[in-house]
Amino acid sequence: MEDLTGKKYSKLTVIKFSGKRESHAKWLCLCECGKETIVDGWKLKSGHTKSCGCLKMKGNHSRTYRRLNQIWRDMKSRCKNSNYKNYHRYGGRGIKVCDEWDKNFKEFYNWSLNNGYSDNLTIDRIDVNGNYEPSNCRWATKITQANNRDNNRIIEFEGEAHTLTEWSRIKGLGFKTLDYRLKAGWQLEKVFNKPLDIKCSHKKEDLKEDK
Repeated sequence: MEDLTGKKYSKLTVIKFSGKRESHAKWLCLCECGKETIVDGWKLKSGHTKSCGCLKMKGNHSRTYRRLNQIWRDMKSRCKNSNYKNYHRYGGRGIKVCDEWDKNFKEFYNWSLNNGYSDNLTIDRIDVNGNYEPSNCRWATKITQANNRDNNRIIEFEGEAHTLTEWSRIKGLGFKTLDYRLKAGWQLEKVFNKPLDIKCSHKKEDLKEDK
């Protein structure tokens, strides 16, 4: 068997032998984009495989490429454009995009592909008061992102601690319903366990309820 270690094939550099499967030699390779991938030796030598898959993603007609580019542009607008609708929640609070991403879309693109990006996820800052930078960002579901908002608070009830968003899902009651009840001073037992009276609005329910 020919040793391919150290050889380069298009964007892939062979790191080491990774074993055999169905008589085909497998090789661990490092792509120029920074991602590692395992490839059949014959696919490397024949030119069948030229990258970890990122080449297919980089064309301007790629849905992923276009979506990430739009996310990148929106991220910068939130932090730098005072006319942006939600600027007061981002740039207006001093939140910035790190130089690495701000000046180079490719850096943001490569970080995204190597850190769990999927077309059904959105970018989320782990510390909602921190900047957009690799150490403070992740790709998260909308539920995870909602639970991470700066206006969420942890509420302990029945031996469990959850955000109001999580309690809403657990109890099957709307977020606004729970929020109204809490602000009206209801006891937690009634906040979370009283069925919603669909005949009246949240505010009317609050006014007539015995706290």
